[in-house]
Amino acid sequence: MTATGQPAAPHTDERLLRTSPLRKLLGRPELGSVVGAAAVFLFFAIVADSFLQASSLGTVLYAASTIGIMAAPVALLMIGGEFDLSAGVMVTSSALISSMFSYQMTANVWVGVFVSLLVTLGFGAFNGFMLTRTKLPSFIITLGTFLMLTGLNLGFTKLISGTVSTRTIGNMEGFESARKVFASYLTIGDVELKVTILWWAALVALATWILIRTRFGNWIFAVGGEADAARAVGVPVVRTRIGLYLGVAFAAWVSGQHLLFSYDVVQSGEGVGNELIYIIAAVIGGCLITGGYGSAIGSAVGAIIFGMTSKGIVYAEWNPDWFKFFLGAMLLLATLLNAWVRKRAEATK
Repeated sequence: MTATGQPAAPHTDERLLRTSPLRKLLGRPELGSVVGAAAVFLFFAIVADSFLQASSLGTVLYAASTIGIMAAPVALLMIGGEFDLSAGVMVTSSALISSMFSYQMTANVWVGVFVSLLVTLGFGAFNGFMLTRTKLPSFIITLGTFLMLTGLNLGFTKLISGTVSTRTIGNMEGFESARKVFASYLTIGDVELKVTILWWAALVALATWILIRTRFGNWIFAVGGEADAARAVGVPVVRTRIGLYLGVAFAAWVSGQHLLFSYDVVQSGEGVGNELIYIIAAVIGGCLITGGYGSAIGSAVGAIIFGMTSKGIVYAEWNPDWFKFFLGAMLLLATLLNAWVRKRAEATK
């Protein structure tokens, strides 16, 4: 007898199935933050007359860039399932090291800049090493680093300078060239753009390329999703985590040099609390607290929301004391919106 049944339909690899544009859009982690950014923009465009002026654009972008430079690597770290509570004071540490080394050694300012880079990367490596060796939560490890750096910043500054701030290095060799790299600006029409905006754009582009186009990006998502499973399939979990902390340290160095060469002197107590703002920008941008999900572009949108809010309140002539309230409200709303968008995306699969 011969079989008369119809042949089974060939199995189609789900990776080859076409995805509709709507499904792709709903699957983007930064979708919620983009919607939120549009709402914040429209809100302040209505309530603040000067918000839409061309000169205000540079101010908003500058405020966003000072947060966005740090938010991009912090977002990658959160996608990898970890935190860094020392990021804020690490920025100040980087600036203090550059300033005090250059002043005490009477060296070219660039010598202090590169010494600061090496030491700041050492802080990042320390966080990653302690995390992987002790198996303690990153919250505990980086909280300890935060407290140690806070004490070192104040202690060394008072020991060397006799005050809580560094001495001026504006007349030292190399200062002007370093200022051009880290704290210069260019004017386009009526808009004044700080060089930090270029640093920010470059770091976001690099972080996005790493996440989307490289093997290391796959490792970040794998480690953040389930570290043990990632290790079982050959992902170098230790190297990935240390690399992520080195990325945060590098961005802290960039931000620290901008702080130094913008104002010439640095207050040892600066930076405390900024680590929460970096995390907020990443979360508003779509990063999950639990790791394994998010994007660098989303962190940039979160930073833009921060910039629009901080300056929009000023342009609207409101009491700036309300800024933290609006920031907290946006964090909650963005988290809820991101959760809803993700559920919708999963429902359409």
